[in-house]
Amino acid sequence: QLPTGLYKKVLVILHDSVLPFMNEPTLMMDFLTVAYGIGGAISLLALNGLFILIHQHNLEYPDFYKKLYSLLDPSIYHVKYRARFFHLTDLFLSSSHLPAYLVAAFIKRLSRLALTAPPESLLMIIPFICNLFRRHPACKVLVHRPGGPADMSEDPYIMEEEEPSESRALESSLWEIQSLQNHYHPDVAKAAAVLNQSLSEMEDDISGLLELSGYELFDKEVKKKATDVPLEFERVRGLFGKKNDIFAEHFSLD
Repeated sequence: QLPTGLYKKVLVILHDSVLPFMNEPTLMMDFLTVAYGIGGAISLLALNGLFILIHQHNLEYPDFYKKLYSLLDPSIYHVKYRARFFHLTDLFLSSSHLPAYLVAAFIKRLSRLALTAPPESLLMIIPFICNLFRRHPACKVLVHRPGGPADMSEDPYIMEEEEPSESRALESSLWEIQSLQNHYHPDVAKAAAVLNQSLSEMEDDISGLLELSGYELFDKEVKKKATDVPLEFERVRGLFGKKNDIFAEHFSLD
């Protein structure tokens, strides 16, 4: 049993400062699997070490994707370790051998959570979802299904279902991304509109978007050169600008 703060400090450095120097890194299997099951930020940080054990030391983790799926909650777009988590999630979902229902479940859950995400997270997650469509064309039915649900109450997708195979994601449609096409931030609306067209075969590079911050977005907007915006106006006819108000009858601006 470790204090939460110490747990996080250990897991942050474990994958590059501890595991490479161990004669038997597999001895850390139990520690990492227990940490992965704790939840929250500790589970996110345990992913780095688990990734090394799975890919380099043949660790078999039953229900790994089920647990990864359960980590997707509204806080995932706000946590300090967001970039690390999505970098690893991108790697875990890169295999073309994953079943379509599993990838569709991740796409739907990420899209549903995106409805309350900040713009800097949306500019990262939309290309992330587009890359998943490129790797798994069977999931494109989410975009091209005619007569999709008109509102959330008709969506067959079950957000509360912990098992991806039971979430009915493949029966749904991606109305969430269509909603983001009306987002108040023009860059988000433009990014979401990409799904209205045929996706290119080449994947988007999201590495530069993983650590995008709200400050950077604001700074980018501030530095934009202002252009003259034509405005329509009604010439003032009365004291308070209304054409036929009572003040226009008794007062003049001359």
